[in-house]
Amino acid sequence: MSKSLIPAESIISRILVIRNQRVILDKDLALLYGVETRALKQAVKRNIKRFPSDFMFVLK
Repeated sequence: MSKSLIPAESIISRILVIRNQRVILDKDLALLYGVETRALKQAVKRNIKRFPSDFMFVLK
C-alpha cells in the first residue's frame, strides 16, 4: 500500500498567520488528511498525549 505525498504548495497555501502564530485551520487540516473535521478533532482528543500542548487552540 503506497500513500501519496501532499504537495508542499497545498500545505503552504493553507498556513495563516493569526496573532503572530502560524496556523492551519482544522477544516483545512482535515481536508489534507481526507477526513471530516469532526473526525480529526475526535482523533486529537482521544490521543491528546501524542500532541504538543500548543498543537490546538480555540480562537474567541
